[in-house]
Amino acid sequence: MELLRTLSPLFTVQRLPVRCAQLRLNSSQKRRDEFRGHVSSGPDFKDFIRGLPHTQRTAEEHLAETHEYLGEELHVGTSRKVYFETYGCQMNVSDTQIAWSILQKKGYQRTASVNEADVVLLVTCSIREKAEQTIWNRLQQLTAMKKKRVKSHTPMKIGILGCMAERLKTELLEREKLVDVLAGPDAYRDLPRLLAVAEGGQQASNVLLSLEETYADVMPVHHAPRGNSAFISIMRGCDNMCSYCIVPFTRGRERSRPVSSIMEEVRVLSDQGVKEVTLLGQNVNSYRDTSEENFCGSSPTKLSRGFRTVYQSKRGGLRFSDLLDRVSRINPDMRIRFTSPHPKDFPDEVLHLIADRGNICKQIHLPAQSGSNRVLQAMRRGYTREAYLDLVKNIKQIIPDVSLSSDFISGFCGESEDDHQQTLSLIRAVGFNVGFLFAYSMRKKTHAFHRLSDDVPSEVKRRRLAECIDVFREEALRVNAALVGSRQLVLVEGESKRSAKDLCGRTDGNMKVIFPKEDVGAQPGGSSTAPIGAGDYVLVQISSASSQSLRGRALAHSRLRDAVRQCDTLNGLTPGDPVTPGTAMTGNS
Repeated sequence: MELLRTLSPLFTVQRLPVRCAQLRLNSSQKRRDEFRGHVSSGPDFKDFIRGLPHTQRTAEEHLAETHEYLGEELHVGTSRKVYFETYGCQMNVSDTQIAWSILQKKGYQRTASVNEADVVLLVTCSIREKAEQTIWNRLQQLTAMKKKRVKSHTPMKIGILGCMAERLKTELLEREKLVDVLAGPDAYRDLPRLLAVAEGGQQASNVLLSLEETYADVMPVHHAPRGNSAFISIMRGCDNMCSYCIVPFTRGRERSRPVSSIMEEVRVLSDQGVKEVTLLGQNVNSYRDTSEENFCGSSPTKLSRGFRTVYQSKRGGLRFSDLLDRVSRINPDMRIRFTSPHPKDFPDEVLHLIADRGNICKQIHLPAQSGSNRVLQAMRRGYTREAYLDLVKNIKQIIPDVSLSSDFISGFCGESEDDHQQTLSLIRAVGFNVGFLFAYSMRKKTHAFHRLSDDVPSEVKRRRLAECIDVFREEALRVNAALVGSRQLVLVEGESKRSAKDLCGRTDGNMKVIFPKEDVGAQPGGSSTAPIGAGDYVLVQISSASSQSLRGRALAHSRLRDAVRQCDTLNGLTPGDPVTPGTAMTGNS
């Protein structure tokens, strides 16, 4: 009753004289009539579309029309210095290159020193809680730096780009008030405008997801180490809706970049001397280009045998095997890799192409996540343990010298000790040489957050993760030890981090190889020698192995297209003869 008495004044009715009420009604009607008149004389739908089909308008044209209150001159960077920090997956590396390409065209300069920066942009990850906490800590540091900056200098602006901007926009802008600019993964074209708004003292945000944005017309500015390798984004978003994964909510639905745009970027990189490109996507091998009418057939997409999806079968379009085929033909001396795939999208035509094409690396990332059917079902992965192992068997039959890597999550919702033991047995059964293993971290918005319980204690997660890591290392050591005595084609990355006397590079199977820095034959069997530098292909005799790397001695310079013949000769084989494990080079055979 006390509450009702408190609220009672809100519900009292003021009795007005009839004449006064009538005057107010007439005034209200007059305002409504005036408003309708303004609307009827204003722009109609045709004025908004400006006579152009939506598909023919670029995002830049759209922004120019939508934000005419900001003059184009305000979008210019006027040599302001921008500093990037990139966290998380290789897709974020690619996003950094795209964002920098857009800002560079607007007159911004890039700096390698945060102390010189006028704008600091963090390209962020939300896949796990630890990744987000790293960003929160960094924001506190940058905010303190921003406050200490001398007032005579240009005020520092801090921006959050990528997945964390999409997921935590309210907390970042309102609660913490640590940032000036937020730009989601599909809003990088809007960065010049957002920074112009921030320059005026306002917070600026654009985290809208797109069903179409692929940045196909943006040529990324690549900053690959020593210019020998580069990452190329070929598709964005994900439709798989695994119950633990935040990606569909931070990066949106799947859409693929046109094959013509991808091939043009590969050609440019090839002309620049890049020796290795990695094709990127959240589900890279579900690539499907429907940008041209002649690509759009009626045949459904093919999946790995025994796998299914949560979405209806898609039809038509150029598939991943078509893209791999076209890209690999551009330069026979350029290695082609791809990540991160889903096991469901490995039909036989993809596997046969990898086996047959010399410059497509014989290394496949095959995320398993768990070895238990019960947990796989709760994760909504679309396959069973048996289907996964059948796929591994099929891959090894078609590509005998393949190297396999994987992802695993320890302590997912409801995981029992028996489920954990089944994961350990799967790791032993497959024999991976590289692994990415994590304890489960529940993410808001996901199916697991709404439907499942994060009921595995933290200490149990940590213990199971440690056991998975131990078994993974044991198996990786066994797999790598089989390469001792073999000759591997290595793409040199540069000096070893531990010693300037050694060089470091990677095999076709993506294994790190350390070897002494010394002159070797300019070609196999030749008498002249030449020093080894970053970007060179060299044949290396493997002498020892650990769970994480190989060691050996360089024998001779080589070319990728000649590697099979050279390796056969050095191993004492007649070209074309069958090879046995431990003697064959894992690359290009």
